[in-house]
Amino acid sequence: MYGRDPWGGSLEINAADSATDDDRSRNLNDLDRAALSRPLDETQQSWLLGPAEQKKKKKYVDLGCIIVSRKIFVWTVGSIVAAALLVGLITVIVEAVPRHRHNHTPADNYTLALHKALMFFNAQKSGKLPKHNNVSWRGSSCLSDGKGKQGSFYKDLVGGYYDAGDAIKFHFPASFAMTMLSWSVIEYSAKYEATGELNHVKEIIKWGADYFLKTFNSSSDTINTMVAQVGTGDTSGGSTTPNDHYCWMRPEDIDYERLVTECSHCSDLAAEMAAALASASIVFKDNKAYSQKLVHGARTLFQFARDQRGRYSERGSEAAIFYNSTSYWDEFVWGGAWLYYATGNNSYLQLATNPGIAKHAGAFWGGPDYGVLSWDNKLAGTQLLLSRLRLFLSPGYPYEEILRTFHNQTSIIMCSYLPIFTKFNRTRGGLIELNHGRPQPLQYVVNAAFLATLYSDYLEAADTPGWYCGPNFYSTDIDYILGKNPRKMSYVVGFGNHYPKHVHHRGASIPKNKIRYNCKGGWKWRDTTKPNPNTLVGAMVAGPDRHDGFRDVRTNYNYTEPTIAGNAGLVAALVALSGDKTTGIDKNTIFSAVPPMFPTPPPPPAPWRP
Repeated sequence: MYGRDPWGGSLEINAADSATDDDRSRNLNDLDRAALSRPLDETQQSWLLGPAEQKKKKKYVDLGCIIVSRKIFVWTVGSIVAAALLVGLITVIVEAVPRHRHNHTPADNYTLALHKALMFFNAQKSGKLPKHNNVSWRGSSCLSDGKGKQGSFYKDLVGGYYDAGDAIKFHFPASFAMTMLSWSVIEYSAKYEATGELNHVKEIIKWGADYFLKTFNSSSDTINTMVAQVGTGDTSGGSTTPNDHYCWMRPEDIDYERLVTECSHCSDLAAEMAAALASASIVFKDNKAYSQKLVHGARTLFQFARDQRGRYSERGSEAAIFYNSTSYWDEFVWGGAWLYYATGNNSYLQLATNPGIAKHAGAFWGGPDYGVLSWDNKLAGTQLLLSRLRLFLSPGYPYEEILRTFHNQTSIIMCSYLPIFTKFNRTRGGLIELNHGRPQPLQYVVNAAFLATLYSDYLEAADTPGWYCGPNFYSTDIDYILGKNPRKMSYVVGFGNHYPKHVHHRGASIPKNKIRYNCKGGWKWRDTTKPNPNTLVGAMVAGPDRHDGFRDVRTNYNYTEPTIAGNAGLVAALVALSGDKTTGIDKNTIFSAVPPMFPTPPPPPAPWRP
């Protein structure tokens, strides 16, 4: 990658000079031999070579069958005795030292859990499924999404991912999920490759990116509206109108109308989807045409976000009930950073490092949720993402001051995750309460584990002294999720022997038995106490309460419902912790489109001639 040498020079060894030195050495050796080639008299020999050695008579030992030198005999016997004593001493030590059992989850468990966590995305796919989807109880579904609307800017909205245990496609958290997956691939592609999951995770990202390109006029340079959501789930006021929450049906059997929600002032959604497409363009940089298509879409969305300000969940929209966005300023910094890495255009870096925008995003004040990365607030992720730029490229003025601030803030955030600090409480079982005891805690925990592990890998790769937490602390929260908790329960379905069996998920809870259950017909499967007939492999459920309690009840989504945003953080954390610890981050790929930080120096002037 680009070096930090402002002069642009390289350190080279002149081969000709080296050869000359060798020749000189060889000539001197020849001279030495020549000087000693003529015979020396006795006086010269005593002066140059010292006194002649007195030959000593060697002593031997007769072993009967063989005669050996006494020196060799003593040395051999001594070596055998010493070796025997050493072996005996080691044996005594090994037997005496007590055998300790490691309390942390072995690294291979992270790899095993990673395989499963990725499978969850296969189970959440909407649209016409590929043959290799590998989830036997799922099939193609919702093939009429977005079709039939005359004069619309979209042809169809088939594809994408269902958000959770229902069939709604919420584009705001889905965009965050794809951004997190892309970020993990950019940093840890070697680890994905080692586990055999690189192609799989890239296929998951492409499935999401292809769908996002349908949700706005991606061929245009400017837009004035986009799709925020497909499906609806509001059942307030006792409404009995069939929708994705009132009905309990397999997605394959849905026959009610699925509403499409558009928005024209949705800066947060547009900037987050821009981040998703920009990060995906780096993942697919070797496919130049597709990568450029993603970059173009990201540029269009980000300009739309900047031109038509507003929160996508304003004005009484249904999004405010399920995925309310508190601000769009953090998405401006987040989207700007990703577009800078995807394009190398300094205007995006200038925006992402603008102190005024950072102030609006909450970078300079604390608050209870400061340092918590989530589908709503990306500030902590952005601070780490831009600290990367300072650690590896050190762009200097005019960015150094704000980048140094982000770097320092990132270190403070990492400190706040440690048990010795009191910013966040912990359950008695040891789980950090990043959402302050509110329901569904695990999605925040896995995001923090990813950031912390990635930050320590940044520091190690940059050989930077200073704050370094190491991987041991961060893995403890993941170990809690994988079963090291008071209930001895894995909160990842299919991992271990004890995991939730009543996951809040329509497709997993209804058997695939050639019987089509209508809107209310599926309620019996929702309310039964029997385990789900289909195993939703890899799904990370919402998690325990603040007392480490967990109710494996299908109707209580605060315990048993998984989401794609939560699982994306889980995948990112698992790949960061998995495999060989000597396999670190990919330092260079994210900078592929970034020009050198310093201009190439001009060539030296021509030699002066009189």
